[in-house]
Amino acid sequence: MNVRDMDGASRLDAARDVLTRWIASQPCGARVGLGFFTERRSLTLIEPVEICTDYATLAGTLAGLDWRMAWEGDSMISKGLNHALNRARGLDAALIFVTDGQEAPPLPYSGPDGWREDSPGGVVLGAGGDQPAPIPKFDDLGRETGFYGPTDVQHAPARIGAPPTDAADRPGFHPRNNPYGEADLEGSEHLSAMRAEYLTRLAGERGMGFARLSAGPAALQATLAAHAPARRVATHRSLSPVFGALALAVLLAALLATPLHARKETP
Repeated sequence: MNVRDMDGASRLDAARDVLTRWIASQPCGARVGLGFFTERRSLTLIEPVEICTDYATLAGTLAGLDWRMAWEGDSMISKGLNHALNRARGLDAALIFVTDGQEAPPLPYSGPDGWREDSPGGVVLGAGGDQPAPIPKFDDLGRETGFYGPTDVQHAPARIGAPPTDAADRPGFHPRNNPYGEADLEGSEHLSAMRAEYLTRLAGERGMGFARLSAGPAALQATLAAHAPARRVATHRSLSPVFGALALAVLLAALLATPLHARKETP
């Protein structure tokens, strides 16, 4: 999410901007919560709150999100999405999940985790551009030191789990010492692009819609409306207009009930 391919801004900065503007466009009474995802789990920062009462808190929390808050370096998208969906379902809320879709480490040959539960619905919001871009590298003090190179990362698919069915036909194959062969030792995982096809697939399997972060709040809202069931929320409404109307009606009734001679001016 630190890749700067959103009109010169990082994906994280663009996500902050779009989500803040989307929250501001919602009517009073709508409820929004915030969390962030790292490794395979999501952490809830704010459970759903009413946006007009708590807008400053929501906007301030979004503005304070930072990549240094991540507690792990991995980014397991399908596992993290499943965890976030379970959390959203427990809160009776639809989910907006922002990600570039790049699995790190790459998926094994068996593919991503599936989903077999009821879905609360929502949107997978794809961050990033379609062209692979360099990924900034930072030192232990958070200072940018350059970009990741081909030898810094593991390339797809990950060499974990069962080997591919054609492993025996790959160069360098050995059933004990090299069961994967050597056809997958090079790749482009040191570059990052938004994986739209993969995210569309994950969203569809989970009863969610897919939209691009670059399309802005309107596209997010349209996709959410099409893929999230309507939910009733309790709201507080002032009764002062009702009491005001009743007071006016009582006043008019009192005037009409007063005998005509009682309202004539005394000579």
